[in-house]
Amino acid sequence: MKGLPADRLTGTMLGIVLIALLNGCTNNFSYPPLPASVPKQPFTTDPDQYRYLVGPGDDLNIFVWRNPEVSGSVTVRPDGMVTTPLVEDIPVSGLTPTEVARLVEEKLSVYVKEPIVTVQVDQFQGPFSEQVRIVGEASEPKALPYQEDMTLLDVMIAVGGLTEFASGNRASVVRIVDGEQQQYGVRIDDLLSDGDISANADLLPGDIIIIPEAWF
Repeated sequence: MKGLPADRLTGTMLGIVLIALLNGCTNNFSYPPLPASVPKQPFTTDPDQYRYLVGPGDDLNIFVWRNPEVSGSVTVRPDGMVTTPLVEDIPVSGLTPTEVARLVEEKLSVYVKEPIVTVQVDQFQGPFSEQVRIVGEASEPKALPYQEDMTLLDVMIAVGGLTEFASGNRASVVRIVDGEQQQYGVRIDDLLSDGDISANADLLPGDIIIIPEAWF
């Protein structure tokens, strides 16, 4: 996925999240509404081919054909690397599973003749750019691995809805568009309480949903 570097992206996002939460009285109608639909797979050169990127916390099953002794499951460390029985510190974060397989083949070729490697992701986390993060007055604020065709409703179900103190119709989504940070208003109260399906919207990898506290 193309965009800002992960450290710069994380710092930028943290800043806007803190501002939005501290200024709970800010009305999100100053933000344009989140588009009801988005082009599919906007971050790939081929819009019809989305490819998952491996990130810290992912569980990878690395299978080396005819070499079970160097096959096995590994977890991507916080530094984005994995260690196999023969090779330490292989940088895999930000790569597709296929790219990880080719890299492992390259590293193993020093010890194994013409290794054939396949990589399967058993538990998905992904880098921040592959997650949808929910902060503020959700019942269970969390980071969710992005799934194809994920919508605002899907995410709200996953986090258990809103707390009793939430102001859902003043919630917003922070998104990186063409390398620039944009913020959009969403109407979560209308979606959850009134069943207004027009308030639903497609989400993208890297989105941050900010749900402020209601002010009384």
